[in-house]
Parts: sequence; C-alpha cells; structure tokens
Amino acid sequence: MIRNKKLFKVFTILGIVSLIISCKESKKETINIEPEVAGIQKLEVSNNGHYFQTEDGKPFFWLGDTGWLTFKKLNRDEIKTYFQDRKAKGFNVIQIMTLHSEEMTNIYGDSALVNKDVSKPLITEGNDFENPEMYDFWDHVDYALDVAEENDLYLGMVPIWGTSVKGGKVNLEQAKAYANFLGDRFKDRRNIIWLNGGDTPGEENTEIWNAIGSILKSKNPQALVTFHPFGRTDSSDNYHDVSWLDFNMFQSGHRRYDQETEGKMYAQDNYKYVNVDFNLKPTKPTLDGEPSYEGIPQGLHDTLQPLWTNNDLRRYAYWSVFAGGAGFTYGHNAVMQMFSAGDNPAYGNKKLWIDAINDPGAQQMKFVKDLILKFPYFNRIPDATLIANQGEKYDYLAATRGEDYALIYTYNARNISINMGKIKGEEVEASWYNPKNGAITKVGTFKNEGIQEFKPSGEPIDGNDWVLILTSKQ
Repeated sequence: MIRNKKLFKVFTILGIVSLIISCKESKKETINIEPEVAGIQKLEVSNNGHYFQTEDGKPFFWLGDTGWLTFKKLNRDEIKTYFQDRKAKGFNVIQIMTLHSEEMTNIYGDSALVNKDVSKPLITEGNDFENPEMYDFWDHVDYALDVAEENDLYLGMVPIWGTSVKGGKVNLEQAKAYANFLGDRFKDRRNIIWLNGGDTPGEENTEIWNAIGSILKSKNPQALVTFHPFGRTDSSDNYHDVSWLDFNMFQSGHRRYDQETEGKMYAQDNYKYVNVDFNLKPTKPTLDGEPSYEGIPQGLHDTLQPLWTNNDLRRYAYWSVFAGGAGFTYGHNAVMQMFSAGDNPAYGNKKLWIDAINDPGAQQMKFVKDLILKFPYFNRIPDATLIANQGEKYDYLAATRGEDYALIYTYNARNISINMGKIKGEEVEASWYNPKNGAITKVGTFKNEGIQEFKPSGEPIDGNDWVLILTSKQ
C-alpha cells in the first residue's frame, strides 16, 4: 500500500499517461476479437464437405438416438429424464417425429392440428403449463427444445412422418403452409436439424418433399436439412443435388443377409452406402440414420426371429463411420416407441423405455465417438488399401486413417494383415481398442513397411470386436 499522498499522486499521473500512450499505440494495429457464442452452437458442414463442425470450427461427431415418439408419449419430467440420460451417455442428437400422423396429440391430450389439417396448427395464446387453455402441443415442443439445449442436444425433427403424405392425407398446398409455419415458429432455434421425409420412398411425392425442404431451408438457413428415407435406401438416391439438402442420410434397415431379396439392397453392409455417398459431387456428409435397432426382431416383422443386439449396433457404427460417415444414429426398439406400461407394443417389444435406455448398446455407443475424436478429425479418410486380407460379410475389416494414424475394425477377432507405409514414419506404435468399454491395450512398435499381421485377443467369434490403432512413432 502507498502511504505517501504525494507519491500516490505521482504514480497515479504516471499510470494515466501510460494508459493514454498505450491506447494511442493500440490504434496502429486493430485486433478483432470474436465474441464467444453463448449457448448451443450452430452446426455447419466442414470445409472438406465430409463432416460436421460447430460454428467455432470444432469437430462435431453426430451420435444420435431415435426417440421418435418423444413429443407424443413423454411428459415434461420424462423428457428431462430422457435427455439428461442421453447427454450422460454421450449422445448429441435425438431424432424425433414432430407429427407422427395428422391425428397427433401429446401426453396431455393437446392436438397438434385443427381437424387433422397440417395447414392449420392448433395454437393457443400464451404458454402457461399450469393453465391448459394457455398451453398447447407446440408449447410442449418448445419445452422439449429448451430442455434439449440445456443438455447440449440437437433435435433432428421430422416435420411429418412419410405415411401421411404417402397415404394422400397431405397435399402440396397444405405441405407448403405447414412448412412455412414450422420455419417461422422455429426460426431462432439453434438446435434443430430438419429431417425431411420420414421412412418414405424418396421417389414418391417428390413435389411435396422438395417444397417442404426448400421452405425450411429458406426460413431456417442456419439449420441443417436432410431427408430420412425408406428402409435400405439413401437420400442421395433422389435428393443429393437439390439445394436444400445439406447432408445425406440412409436407413440401412433391419434385415439379415438371408432376408434381403431385392437386387440393389446392401442388407447388413451399411458401409456400402457410405462408399457411394463419399465420392459423390458435390461433396456432402453422410451417415446411417436408422440401422437395426437393439432389441428388435431381425427382419422387423416376425417377432419369432432372434433380436438384434448391442454387438450388431457396434458393428454398424464402426463399419459406417470408418467408411467415412460423419456420425451414426443408434436405436432401441423400446426407446424409439417410448414404450410404457399399458401400451400396445410394436415389433414384439416387452421392455419399458425407462429400463431400455440403459441397455448395453446405448452405453457403448460413446466409445466410437470418443475414439474418432482422439485423432485429427477433418483430414480423416476411409482407406480399404490398408487391408491385405479383406473378407466379406461379418469377416469384413473396416479401415480409416489420417496422416499419422490408422484405425482398423474387426467384428469377430480375425487376424488383421496390414499393408504398412500408409501413414507417416519409419515405425508405428500399435494398440488394441475395446469397443465395449473404450479400454486401450498397447501392443508394441513395428516397422512401417511390408505386411504386418496383428492378432486380437480372444476367440474368433462374432461380437468379439476390436479396433487396431496404429500411430506414427514420434
């Protein structure tokens, strides 16, 4: 502390003079400091066109969950529970039907539409939950969006499920009016991704889907827009070149290899959709927006068939992401329909959604995101030439790499033979990554030349999956 008043005045004057000189000198060089973005960030397509990023340029790996009937079946407390759980498990996108059908109501009995007419959303004044006359279906959607934002979640919202359009319940003028309503109501939301379509053939009703997509994109230019297609088809089949489509989404579907009877379909080989999309021009991200759900019958409709398991969901995730996918959407039979006690189950489901959110697959999905984000993100490419002993079906080995790392996935602990020299360095360090728990086990150092063989731990059986990590030795 300065106790001499004269000295204090001198130091004060000197400080002011110094501040004036500093300010004058600072004018010589102007530095623009961008303000930090408050709240959830807008999503963008990365500069190379293959992936997503937040508006500050950081990688965004899409890890989605299919909570299709959230708006219809869950109350406010349940929405909080579900979203908080998904955030804790590493998910960042929830895919939801805005309108499951034109008869849509929520858990409180609020109808979404006037007389089932999509051009006439049912709106009441105010949004007071304690007063039912001042709280409506669309207020409930707003509430869900608020809770999602609090949990750093984006909602992939399907405007109206394809069944209504396919069934002739929505004409072009109604679709335009509805899309304008959505665009105006949600224009300031930063955590909406529009999933046009909704489990519907892309080649049908194209005028309606193009109208909805175009209006949403013009009203909400900050929101990403795609098309959620029918099973075993891809948005790129019909909409890749349209201006409103920012990224591609395919539905690899729920069939086994022996259940696939149609020519062009890829059955369980979901990476083949990515192979096609990754090389299309203009370049756009792509991802599997609906693979087989955990806990759903193989083939979907015959409830006597075996159920798809967490092993299968991991395989779909790593296969499609290593092929160049910008992320992956997980699903569970009970969660997608938000099955509660007393409900009439679809697809033979017997598990409550509140229990199913903790099934193994949901807990393991975060490990694919964690692994990809450990390495430089935007220069990652698929590279099948890494594999010297490629197999088919469950023996397929998926490979991706950057400049100084490579990742190779085996679903059944096959020996992996690698064509070395694809990444930098004279030597590489090898490790095994466990997709079930994210554990990493170091193997050793190897020459980065010729063909090297790596043997995973355990028996060579389906579901004993591993990722081989190779990194350039520094």
